[in-house]
Amino acid sequence: ISLLFDAMSAITGPYAKRILVEMLGASPDSVINAEPLEDFGGHHPDPNLAHAHELAETMFSASAPTFGAASDGDGDRNMITGRQIFVTPSDSLAIMAANAHLIPAYAKGLAGVARSMPTSQAVDRVAAKYNIPCYETPTGWKFFGNLLDAGKITLCGEESFGTGSEHVREKDGVWAVLFWLNLIAKRQQSVAEIVHEHWQTFGRDIYSRHDYEAVDAAIAKGIVEHLRSQLADLPGQVFGDYEVNFADDFSYTDPIDGSVSNNQGIRIGFTNGSRIVFRLSGTGTVGATLRIYLERFELDAKHHNQDAQVALADLIALAERLCEVKKRTGKVQPDVIT
Repeated sequence: ISLLFDAMSAITGPYAKRILVEMLGASPDSVINAEPLEDFGGHHPDPNLAHAHELAETMFSASAPTFGAASDGDGDRNMITGRQIFVTPSDSLAIMAANAHLIPAYAKGLAGVARSMPTSQAVDRVAAKYNIPCYETPTGWKFFGNLLDAGKITLCGEESFGTGSEHVREKDGVWAVLFWLNLIAKRQQSVAEIVHEHWQTFGRDIYSRHDYEAVDAAIAKGIVEHLRSQLADLPGQVFGDYEVNFADDFSYTDPIDGSVSNNQGIRIGFTNGSRIVFRLSGTGTVGATLRIYLERFELDAKHHNQDAQVALADLIALAERLCEVKKRTGKVQPDVIT
């Protein structure tokens, strides 16, 4: 397996060199940005296509290796790519769950899986097929921690590039990379082949997150209040190809300690398995961030290779119709799209 690992000038650099180069025999140039630097070499330390641009350019070039990955500043997040393909964190979690039995440490199967509420429902479909529990939690690793400690789940993850397992009470970016390397070696397939076969089996949850940053706190509060005022009337309404199945402000009762977390984000679910989620994050000195999570379930393999923004166009328009973020803020587009 030819690989490229971008340590993002973070603490994972020495670990990546030791494991990937010295122990597994990868070429020394397989690990880039491996020297830990206080300023991360002037780059943003988060692992995504925008910030890990050197890795992204290589993986989408004619000379791309089999497998590419990146970790973040403190080594807990991970980004998975293959030759000419980016694996969303939601898909990565689902594929790991579907193939865990191929990895020695998980040969006996999974006790259960969990995802944060905004993360796509891809892993839910795996859990349903294999008849294992699946938990939908608020954002925040402490909720996974309770489930892990109680032995309720074996794998967990979030759309913000975090994946974890029962081996540690935290997300682990290096472990996730090693899991994928094991998976490629065992299946003897490329990353793209693994992903496309998964979609053919379970369908594809076409997914994207739109962030509107530095929103005035009063405007942000008004957007959320406007959304909440519509929730009771939305079920049963039809918007083009989308009929609303449920609409709520997500509340979670922890099955381990009984604690209740209310107002964790507004969910609008459709009868075809698609969703829109709205979540407000922070109200600091530079304003709040409104995150809109868009998810369209596509079972037909003929439509699996669509560009996400094109496939989600109707949901993007519907999200604006419901929340009016552009109208209320004057922004013409999201500040960040992932």
